[in-house]
Amino acid sequence: MHDKLFLLVVLLTAAVVLVGTVRRFRLPSMLAYLAIGMALGPHGFALLAESAEVDSVAEFGVVFLMFSIGLEFSLKRLQAMRALVFGLGSAQMALTAIGTGLVTALVYDQGWRSGIAVGLAVAMSSTAIVARMLSDRFELHSRSGRQTMGVLLFQDLAVAPCLILLPALAAPGDDLWRSLSIAALQAAAVLTLLIWVGKQLMGRVFDVVARVRSNEVLVLTTLWIVVSLSFLTAKSGLSLALGAFVAGMLISETVYRHHVEADIRPFRDILLGLFFVTIGMMLDLHYVLANAHKLVLAVLLLISGKALVVLLIARIAKTPLAASLRTAAQLAQAGEFGLVLIELARQLRLIDSSAFQITLSAMLLSMFIAPFLINRSARLSGDLGRGDWAHKATAIHNIAVHSMDLGQHVVICGFGRTGDRIAEFLALENVPFIALDVDPQRIIEASAKGINIVFGNADRREVLQAAGIARARAVVVTYPEAHSAERVVRIVRAARPDIPIVVRTSDDKDVARLKAAGATEVIPEVLESSLLIAAETLVQAGIPMRHAIQHVRTVRAQRYASLRDFYEKPHPGRQD
Repeated sequence: MHDKLFLLVVLLTAAVVLVGTVRRFRLPSMLAYLAIGMALGPHGFALLAESAEVDSVAEFGVVFLMFSIGLEFSLKRLQAMRALVFGLGSAQMALTAIGTGLVTALVYDQGWRSGIAVGLAVAMSSTAIVARMLSDRFELHSRSGRQTMGVLLFQDLAVAPCLILLPALAAPGDDLWRSLSIAALQAAAVLTLLIWVGKQLMGRVFDVVARVRSNEVLVLTTLWIVVSLSFLTAKSGLSLALGAFVAGMLISETVYRHHVEADIRPFRDILLGLFFVTIGMMLDLHYVLANAHKLVLAVLLLISGKALVVLLIARIAKTPLAASLRTAAQLAQAGEFGLVLIELARQLRLIDSSAFQITLSAMLLSMFIAPFLINRSARLSGDLGRGDWAHKATAIHNIAVHSMDLGQHVVICGFGRTGDRIAEFLALENVPFIALDVDPQRIIEASAKGINIVFGNADRREVLQAAGIARARAVVVTYPEAHSAERVVRIVRAARPDIPIVVRTSDDKDVARLKAAGATEVIPEVLESSLLIAAETLVQAGIPMRHAIQHVRTVRAQRYASLRDFYEKPHPGRQD
């Protein structure tokens, strides 16, 4: 018992230290879990041993990952991106799988079934790494970002068929098409039944649970649905993960989707972390070192091969070279679902131990290299966060057109709920403004209301210059993330040392950093909401409203230097 407790302490210590370290450098936590598995596993310090119990628990990490993908599955989103998803995505998947399969069969002397299994695994790219990096860099809606996300979405959708295909490949006998036909019919029947019944019942089940008004019951119900559907698909000869995907897809059609996603995330992250630890444990470092020449060749073939395939497809699709290069770099690594497939292929004995170790090692190394490759490719291509140079020039011109007639205006950086309210107040006072945002849907909706808004990433000097920062009277930054807001503040302050900059932040822990960067005033939402709640509490407790509001004014006078005179001095005619 004490030995297991000590092992748990070591595992948690390693997780806290390494996950904290990689997040400090804005890298995916998955890399930390893989490193923990390699270091503590049977091929490292041998503190962790492979066991059926650990594998069973870790498999639920994949289950909840597939559940999360199901929650994100949207027919509207798929329809809007259908050309990228089914055009670029299917071409990338097919060509990469075929090319990798041929290399596996000819260079590494494996059978064609092994070639297909390895090809499908290698064809996957990392949604966890790429989507997070594109989001952090505000590049999800750039030309390369849209292409990359289209391919990743197709790969996510292709996981379910792959989970059906691999067991069919491993089935005994030579009649592969018969096995595939049976597997496909079986899968179609089970999934049709589950989806049909689920659509009839899912919303009603959650409506009943919602009436209980218990978050605990909602979480338990979600877990019950995920595990139950996973059990049903597993008993039908399919995979646990496929049932979880169906569960997520059904829940995504209800109004409880976002609530469920937030509640289930802790389970998913912890179990998925354990899955990546088990993957890292499988890596035999001694074998890797003894076969370093093969591994180097495999990594080069994987990264260069995937990048070349994407580059060719993007160029055929008439994507400019700069955007094509970025898209290629963003998809040139292996992915978490590839690890799932290669492990399934090993369990099904589709690949031998040698091929498994080389492939797994190359996939892991490509994932470690990916963040650095993506950053490097963006710098080399002169990325503005919007795509190719021609597209950039068009975007800058569009921003300049929207700001051409403005002077003494306000530049609003970010147009969420806060930006919308600021624009409303400015309009009431006839103060001109231009809003910058990177969400196309938000821009379309705001433009329809007659709001002067344009697509633009405010952490780019050229964008701010086009927005008329040189003749503006103030800048407002409403980004929810302090790091991005700080970048905007520093750029604005460098261009205009005299201009007032008002920044919104979620809480007050980032106030000092943002002011040091050059913000004139920083408004923490948590402070304002707490002041309003405190004032209302005093009033409800019987304190006169005049006294309650005076407390609020005192705090604001201490907090906001620019409004100190207003809060401290009495104003004739003003009633409390």
